[in-house]
Amino acid sequence: MRIEGTVYKCGNNVDTDVIIPARYLNESDPAALAAHCMEDIDPAYAKAVRPGDILVAGRNFGCGSSREHAPLAIKASGAACVVAASFARIFYRNAINIGLPILECPGAAAQAAAGDELEVDLAAGRLRNLTRGTGHTAKPFPPFMRAIIEAGGLIEYQRSRLCGE
Repeated sequence: MRIEGTVYKCGNNVDTDVIIPARYLNESDPAALAAHCMEDIDPAYAKAVRPGDILVAGRNFGCGSSREHAPLAIKASGAACVVAASFARIFYRNAINIGLPILECPGAAAQAAAGDELEVDLAAGRLRNLTRGTGHTAKPFPPFMRAIIEAGGLIEYQRSRLCGE
């Protein structure tokens, strides 16, 4: 699976309370969550992000509470992938479970700037910054995790396995 998009950049320790503020946790509609994604850190994010953009962050992205709303809001906002220096463990698994591609790559995260064009190859774990002409390597996902992401999340993955779709 290849993703190519424009970088939207954030810093270190972006927690789930900033990704989707607690006052919106009574929402379950992905579009409603997307409308408020990142609003406490960047009120313009929901209107600025475009389908296919790549969210790039520093260390400990997704720290804080274990809410699935956070990766769901990012995915629904149109971001195609998140690349970070590191992820909080629960956010990492929640992202996979809802089918949001994420890659841990400190070099790519440190070097990318807002507006850069980034190409991500999930199968190979390769990232290329097309704007800067640089490349980075991340640990690729094992086949079963790629299958979950490609299916759109764990529920769709299991549905296809059980129903033979």
